[in-house]
Amino acid sequence: LYEKSTDAKVIKNLLSIVNRLSLLNLLNFFQEGANRNLSIEKAFGEVIRELRKRNQVSQEKLAELSNLDRSFISMLECGRKQPSLITIFQLAKAFNL
Repeated sequence: LYEKSTDAKVIKNLLSIVNRLSLLNLLNFFQEGANRNLSIEKAFGEVIRELRKRNQVSQEKLAELSNLDRSFISMLECGRKQPSLITIFQLAKAFNL
C-alpha cells in the first residue's frame, strides 16, 4: 500500500511538472540544439542555464534551492553531467515548476 501511494504521488508530481512546463518551447529548444549538433546533455544544460538566468538566480542559489552542489550545477550547464530523474525533480522544485 505504501509503495503504491508513493508511486501515485510521484506520478502526480511528474504530471504537474509536465503540465507547467512549456513542452513545445522545450522541444523546440532541443530541436534547435540538434540542428546545432548539441548533445542532449548540452541542450539540457542550456535549458537549465536559461531558466536560472531568467529567474535571476546564481548557480550558488540554485544549488542551495535544489540541494545540489554548485559545481554539479556548473557541470550540468556545461553538458558534462547527465541529470538523474531525482535531480530533474530537485531542479523543477527549485524553479517552482
